[in-house]
Amino acid sequence: MTHSSEQVWLPDLIFTGGTFVAETALVCSEGKIVRLCPAAEISGGMRLNNRAILPGLVNGHSHAFQRVIRGRTEYKTHNTDSFWTWREQMYAAANRLTPEDLYAASRMAFLEMSLSGITAVGEFHYIHNAADGSPYSDPNLLAKQVIKAANDVGIRIALLRVAYARAGFQKEPNALQARFIENSAEVYLKNVESLSVELGNGEMAWAGVAPHSIRAVQLDFLKPVIEFGNNHQLPIHMHVAEQPAEVAACIEEYRRTPVALLETEGLLSNRFTAVHAIHVTPKAIPAFAATGAMVCACPTTERNLGDGVIPVDAYLQNRMTVSLGTDSQAQIDLLEDARELEYHLRLQRIERNVLATDEGDRSSLARLLFECATINGAKSIRHESGNLAPGAPADFFTVDLGEPSIAGANNETLLANIVFASSRSAVRDVVVAGKQIINDGQHPDHNEIVQDFKDLQNRLWN
Repeated sequence: MTHSSEQVWLPDLIFTGGTFVAETALVCSEGKIVRLCPAAEISGGMRLNNRAILPGLVNGHSHAFQRVIRGRTEYKTHNTDSFWTWREQMYAAANRLTPEDLYAASRMAFLEMSLSGITAVGEFHYIHNAADGSPYSDPNLLAKQVIKAANDVGIRIALLRVAYARAGFQKEPNALQARFIENSAEVYLKNVESLSVELGNGEMAWAGVAPHSIRAVQLDFLKPVIEFGNNHQLPIHMHVAEQPAEVAACIEEYRRTPVALLETEGLLSNRFTAVHAIHVTPKAIPAFAATGAMVCACPTTERNLGDGVIPVDAYLQNRMTVSLGTDSQAQIDLLEDARELEYHLRLQRIERNVLATDEGDRSSLARLLFECATINGAKSIRHESGNLAPGAPADFFTVDLGEPSIAGANNETLLANIVFASSRSAVRDVVVAGKQIINDGQHPDHNEIVQDFKDLQNRLWN
């Protein structure tokens, strides 16, 4: 029996408690999961034939605006192309975006996320100012455009407002970074607090602090930012050790690596997520892990930019929480990022199933990687989603069990098929806070969002 205010979903299978269960109904009300119960107890409801329901994916790290440069940096510009040469191209694009452009670009990225089963995103947002570096009358104008884009698509967003203070240690200001810079911690924190108060304890949008990196935020700026995040119980995210040059610059300035600096200065905690954390020595990882800090890997972007391979095996061996992000939007497919965590290690080690721990358990590796894309991402952005259980947010997606990439899987192998082999076309329905935003592979605003983005690209590049 159900109440009139309840929504009931009746798929063939539901993924809960680490396994798929059949003949089970998912009952939701007011954006939350009320209960899972035998389907035989339910009359009515939405029948989802040949579908499996899984908890919504959580994207821990995104720069939505970078969707505008997809496919536009894949050519040689220097004798040796690198992250640093790509960065100049990205900056040039960032400086051409109006507030309306940023909304259109972000909405396109978030539409793609929703179509792939992502229900929440940690948006690492660092375009704050007008193109000449002057602040808008509302210093959070651009952050609000990105938030509006996410919520208009229907996904949740943690707006991780970025602190950006300089071009780097002993470097002259870079004119292409003028839109990112806020010159003092006081100004930055005033703007973060204003945004956080305005958002309140929003279910669909909330704020976090995000010092960009050691190279962009000096220590005396960094400390009050992290203190503020801890005092206000906000998520704290930071790019850490993404590139060898960043590590070398930190050693030159502070005589310590980025991880050692953060650890010895007492800046790491269970609120802190180190994004990338690729160039970290095995010796440093146990102390890093002991702080409770988390790591967010972005394998698609990391291989696109030539960053390197994250030592995720060492992080997991030290019981660190590892989440996933789409970062530069070179491709938006969080399950692809999940499988790359394992596949990149296979290439390095010349062996298979590197991260697997339980011999003979056909789902253990897939469960581990799926948790990175769900529960761990939710923990990183400080949200309760990522699993399907009573009291949890009603955030989930369905896959078509007849879709060619996963057809033929049984209950024992289905999760491995979804994690290691599914195409994005397998995702058919997406629900956030009990509201269906994708219905049989379509978003109601699909055509408008795509056309607006195409118009934007024409303005930017033609």
